Amino acid sequence: MKLRTKYVLFVVILHLVTLVLTYFIFEENKIWFIASEAFVLISIAVAVQLYRQLINPLRLLMQGVEAIKDKDFNVKFLPTGKHEIDTLIDVYNQMMDELRTERTRQEQQHFFLEKLIFTSPTGIIILDFDDRIQQVNPKALQLLGVTEEYLNGYLVYDVAHPLIEQIRTLKSGDTTVVKLDGVSSYKLQKSHFVDRGFSRHFIMIEDLTAEILAAEKKVYGKVIRMMAHEVNNTIGPVNSIMQSAMKTDQLWEGHGFDVLKDALQVAMDRNQNLNLFMRNFADLVKLPPANKQPIVLQKLIASVAKLMAIKGEEKNVSFEFNLPGDAINITADEQQLEQALLNIVKNAIEAIEVKGTVKFSFTPKERKLTITDTGKGISAEQSANLFSPFFSTKKDGQGIGLTLTREILLNHGYEFSLKTVAAGQTEFGIWLG
Repeated sequence: MKLRTKYVLFVVILHLVTLVLTYFIFEENKIWFIASEAFVLISIAVAVQLYRQLINPLRLLMQGVEAIKDKDFNVKFLPTGKHEIDTLIDVYNQMMDELRTERTRQEQQHFFLEKLIFTSPTGIIILDFDDRIQQVNPKALQLLGVTEEYLNGYLVYDVAHPLIEQIRTLKSGDTTVVKLDGVSSYKLQKSHFVDRGFSRHFIMIEDLTAEILAAEKKVYGKVIRMMAHEVNNTIGPVNSIMQSAMKTDQLWEGHGFDVLKDALQVAMDRNQNLNLFMRNFADLVKLPPANKQPIVLQKLIASVAKLMAIKGEEKNVSFEFNLPGDAINITADEQQLEQALLNIVKNAIEAIEVKGTVKFSFTPKERKLTITDTGKGISAEQSANLFSPFFSTKKDGQGIGLTLTREILLNHGYEFSLKTVAAGQTEFGIWLG
């Protein structure tokens, strides 16, 4: 029962009892009866006034409570002139001012945080209490290469993506660097924050590809320059001495030193091979900027296939072409791109053990050139190191072919990937922009 109902019942019962009692006074003393009736009327008037004075503050309180429920912190009350009520109104108004100020501050902070997340150069994925993906900023979508609909609302354990698979293994506070395709490197960090008393996780994804490639190139460039300097300083004088010795006929007259002379020639040939070996490494370091000119892709592919035809015939490898009839016009450095395609096709032929095919195909919508071979494929362990300098899967490989290819394609601003998509199907994809 409400307080005001109890008060009304109490006043009504009290005055009814008083009226009944005054009836007995009526028979004995009418003057006292009139006085009693007057007293009852005054009492009723006082009770009504007290009721109003008590109920009005309650009504104000209820209005304030409703405003707080509706989160409307703009409702304030004017003073009534009554000390007790005005004290309550002052406290209420101060509380509403504080709530309004705090809400404004929180909204500003929330807006700033949302803006910061949205414009952050770091990819951010925010999970809810059940580890469902609740929010993804544009940078994360760009790094993952997916749409927002592909992620939002799904459990992080149910999303099929290489980076998300790496994220699943992280615990809160862990950081790791992953290299997915031998080129792109990402730093993954998982952390948490407290929301309404419960822990929620978020993941930060940072693209380290440019930094790692720059640092990597700086290191191997320094090593190659040092090696080239030492080799050239050694081979030059040694070759000069051997050439002088071979040209001095007096040393060989009357002596059967043909074997020794042949040995010197073999040593000189080996020195020339070593020079060529170092020149290959030097080309990797001294790669000039791409001199881009308009070229037709079909002609470039035909030239590469022609150059690699003999090597393909040696392993019984045939070339297939799935290219549009209309000319595919691109802007590129023809010599550099030809060298990159030669390296790719050479590796594809060498990956085929006995017999197979190397297929060139082009997807107009994506402007993607795909070179597919039927070789033995690439293992997960090899995939992470494919484009690393000095790494090779071949016994006598130098580990510069794919690195040079990588540098040429990056020099052109082309995106690329190399992966085994199925048994006997390895694809090198180049997005020509």
